Amino acid sequence: MIRIGIINISDRASKGIYEDLPGKAIVARLGEFLISPWEKEYAVIPDEQHLIEQTLIDMADNKNCCLIVTSGGTGPSPRDVTPEATAAVCHKLMPGFGEIMRTESLKFVPTAILSRQTAGIRNKTLIVNLPGKPKSIRECLDAVFPAIPYCLDLLGGPYLECNELIIKAFRPTVQ
Repeated sequence: MIRIGIINISDRASKGIYEDLPGKAIVARLGEFLISPWEKEYAVIPDEQHLIEQTLIDMADNKNCCLIVTSGGTGPSPRDVTPEATAAVCHKLMPGFGEIMRTESLKFVPTAILSRQTAGIRNKTLIVNLPGKPKSIRECLDAVFPAIPYCLDLLGGPYLECNELIIKAFRPTVQ
């Protein structure tokens, strides 16, 4: 079974002050994208770097998630530490993901340059940091997801089959 981790990183959502709309938005969008059967590992945690690192490591190493998608904690405020936690647990960073997400977000808001989304690889797990707002999550996930299935192929992960009426995964043809 394909396992995908979803982590909403939010002090207020983790305390029940806000509803976990970002995590639900990620699950819904992945449900639209994927034809392959998958199950989720899910967490809502506060903006604490050590806790983010522990959760990423647990989902990658113990829960065998091939993909972990986070939301929140990517801005410039002192409590926003998701990119630092991601970098701390990854063996390789994948800066192109953040570049594409910021480029896409700039089409909608000039403050996209304040975002620090990134991605990285821990063993055979791809970790992608998304912003915390559902509209931005959709825009950013739509922009980067076409590359995710092939990245997982290159890591020796499971084959993700997509609903091509919604999103088309890019896999180079062998000649």
